[in-house]
Amino acid sequence: MQLSDESAPIGLFDSGVGGLSVYLHLAKQLPNERYIYYADTKNVPYGARSSDEIVRFTLAAVSWLYEQGCKLIVIACNSASAYALDQARKLYPQLPIVGLVPALKPAVLASKTKHVAVLATQATLTGKLLNQVITEIAQPLETSVTKCFDPQLVPWVEAGMPAQDVTALRLSERLDEFHRLGIDHLVLGCTHYPFFKPILQTQIAQQNLGITVVDSGAAIAARVQQLLAETAPPSYRQLTLLPSDTISSPMLDFYATNYYPGIGDLVQSLISQPVRLLSEQSIAYQ
Repeated sequence: MQLSDESAPIGLFDSGVGGLSVYLHLAKQLPNERYIYYADTKNVPYGARSSDEIVRFTLAAVSWLYEQGCKLIVIACNSASAYALDQARKLYPQLPIVGLVPALKPAVLASKTKHVAVLATQATLTGKLLNQVITEIAQPLETSVTKCFDPQLVPWVEAGMPAQDVTALRLSERLDEFHRLGIDHLVLGCTHYPFFKPILQTQIAQQNLGITVVDSGAAIAARVQQLLAETAPPSYRQLTLLPSDTISSPMLDFYATNYYPGIGDLVQSLISQPVRLLSEQSIAYQ
């Protein structure tokens, strides 16, 4: 495929603000691009939704981003990718669509104890993308995979991760449990979760737990860059794909299906980069 409009934006979609963790990797890797972000905050979280609901919400978001003229779309949501990525690609075969799968493969390959954990939503843990990696990679290497989920983690991130919340305490206790089980790699299988990665790493270092925390954000940014390099003409690659010393960070256009009080402050605190919150009338509610 050849890019029809070199200046067209890259679209990102997530059930809430979690996909901003992927955006940060993209903004660092491709600072000269334009970005549009779609947050389905009316229906967040997706983890406990039915597969039919996840597919419907995801295809609505992809359709909206397609109508905005996006040249590439990142489904920056593990739950949405697990259930709707294939359908989205079939509906828009001419459009590169990148989905997420938890970074289990590199964790399994790096594990010394042959025991890793995946912390994700229920939808992701039961989805075919993750379980395909378990069957094809973990089982042949005789590596145990412990699946874990906490339905309050996404709402906790959406609330700004208050330190005194009971969810923070449960997360700390879960880390201790992983250590007792001999787990040496923890895979963050939801795009919301990298925002509390520094909290995990601080506890791991202070208690010498010996756990490496991994997520897929950097790999997704590398895949997007690869796709653009394959589809863009040489003149475009020289202008856009190479790092620029003159642009510190791109401007992000942020759309949401529900602009609840404080969402602007939350988005700004999570990315600390220029962002424009667009009118909620810009999205037709699903």
